[in-house]
Amino acid sequence: MSIQYTPIGTVRSPFETPDAVGHDPDAEGAIVLDDTYAAGLDGLTGFSHVVILADLDQSETSSLIAQPPHADDVEVGVFATRSPHRPNGIAETVAEIRARDGATLSVRGIDLVDGTPVLDLKPYVPRVAPADVETGWVTETT
Repeated sequence: MSIQYTPIGTVRSPFETPDAVGHDPDAEGAIVLDDTYAAGLDGLTGFSHVVILADLDQSETSSLIAQPPHADDVEVGVFATRSPHRPNGIAETVAEIRARDGATLSVRGIDLVDGTPVLDLKPYVPRVAPADVETGWVTETT
């Protein structure tokens, strides 16, 4: 089975390569949608954060085992990480909404490569998350 998606826009960020991407909560960027999708942003700026689903088009490898950055002694399955080296290169990340100008959404905390295709946007709604969340190996390494 084959599944195809059409990107709705692209990421603008300070990161030129996958190796340059880090988790910088102050990294400024933008989601630039095709003008066709601009009306889809109506109401989104009432939320503080946006969930960005993107195609990791520059991730050239896939592995079922990953060693998360900043966790030198941890080796886990790729599905227990945010690694870009996945069977399907789909990213999910959350960024703070700063402003909207037409089809462009300015964000802070972006951790995607400049030019990354955007597949979808969703408002971040914490109340839909379970109350008793466990964070596995992340809790053990922080």
